[in-house]
Amino acid sequence: MKTKREPDVPAGFASWAEVMRVQEAMNASAEGLAVTAYRHKIKKHTETLAPKLRIVITPGTPRGQGSCRGSAFYDTPHVIERYLDHRHSGVSSPNHVMEEPTFLEELGTVRDLRVLDLGCGDATLGRALLAAGCRSYLGIDGSAEMVRAAAVNLAGSSGRVEKMDIEEFAAPSGTFDLIVSRLALHYVDDLTPVLSACWRSLSPGGRLLITVVHPVITSHEAHQSTREARTDWVVDDYFHTGARRRDWLGSTVTWYHRTIEDYVTALTRAHFAITSLRECAPRHDRFDGDVAELARRRRVPLFLLLAGSRV
Repeated sequence: MKTKREPDVPAGFASWAEVMRVQEAMNASAEGLAVTAYRHKIKKHTETLAPKLRIVITPGTPRGQGSCRGSAFYDTPHVIERYLDHRHSGVSSPNHVMEEPTFLEELGTVRDLRVLDLGCGDATLGRALLAAGCRSYLGIDGSAEMVRAAAVNLAGSSGRVEKMDIEEFAAPSGTFDLIVSRLALHYVDDLTPVLSACWRSLSPGGRLLITVVHPVITSHEAHQSTREARTDWVVDDYFHTGARRRDWLGSTVTWYHRTIEDYVTALTRAHFAITSLRECAPRHDRFDGDVAELARRRRVPLFLLLAGSRV
């Protein structure tokens, strides 16, 4: 039976959730700007502060017009503003009430660990991990806009961010002690080389912790005829795996649907010993008393979490 390790919470904080909330509030208040203005500011900051931030930009693979790759999707005009507004919207964000608390429970201590974040987004997590005492943090993301946002969040810290597609990642054996990937791997067509690269780059006993959009959601998109909050979901073509084009945040993106069994098989074939599988049930303490929204979120799983270790 796995023994749960309590998170190594920074001094002055009651919980990891408090660390994340304070960091998000600091980001918002420090900028003092609307999301659109924030986008322009991060561009300006990274142009002038890139050497100090230790930001690394590597050449990417040329993309055609209309590409639906995850990295290209977030560089589509206005998508990043919509995403950041959605991601950090508190009770109305399923990330906040479902994925994040489960992820933090499974994370465990990070003190003195060398951490890699695959698909790091704006690196809000990276700032929190550094505050919790991790030895080093490297975030990689294929989106130029996300890399700029991450650079601002990591400014003044020892954290690094690199522009790189997840599929391009490779590192020598024993480079990292912990690899995390939050809601990024369902943008990847072939998980086998990615997971193999993760296993090789971990130290013995090192851990991998990932979350993805739940397969019951990626299987099928049932369009709504109303803008009201969704109250029903359709599961269809569940065992027909592969690419799914989705309309999201005012644009079109490609997700790759896999069954839960597919994810488990991919991890075990990459030689990971699976230590946890969770479906990120909603946390009642994150709903600020909104009983109706809590009941709605209890109807269907939105996220899947898997954890494994290199043995």
